[in-house]
Amino acid sequence: MYFKKLVGEKCYLSPVDVDDFQKYTEWLNDLEITRNLLSSSWALNELVEKEALEKISREHSYSIVDLKSNELIGICGLHDISQIYRRCELGIFIGNKAFLGLGYGEDAIRQLVKYGFEYLNMRNIMLRVFEFNERAISCYKKVGFKEIGKRRQGIELERKTFDIVFMDLLYEDLIL
Repeated sequence: MYFKKLVGEKCYLSPVDVDDFQKYTEWLNDLEITRNLLSSSWALNELVEKEALEKISREHSYSIVDLKSNELIGICGLHDISQIYRRCELGIFIGNKAFLGLGYGEDAIRQLVKYGFEYLNMRNIMLRVFEFNERAISCYKKVGFKEIGKRRQGIELERKTFDIVFMDLLYEDLIL
């Protein structure tokens, strides 16, 4: 069951429903989806994914749900939260391929970072992205994220090495 905690123009964010573990397991075993995530090398089955969802459902992780159809399309969250230093890290993926490249990720990120700044009192929200994930980098820039550095040759995938790009966002950088 989904609850409209944060509502955007295209989607809303709902607390994670652990009963969606089968859908997430399907997505996380699709190399076309996970190629852009660190999980591409993981062996995930339903039990492992259900345990993972049980853990993150207690944190600031949210299901991304299409506003019109109430269909689950992905997940996003804020993790490694430091209340002392007022910083955290953002993670997101759209698992439902029918919703890729249509602005749902951008809408979800705007909702999530606004919540992080205005309700969790964050000062800085950071993320990491592989340099070849140009669609994601473009999306993050539309929200206001700025590149702050790279981990050179930080990942090897498909027998090639790539940089990991670090980006961050301050409240005054947020493009609403």
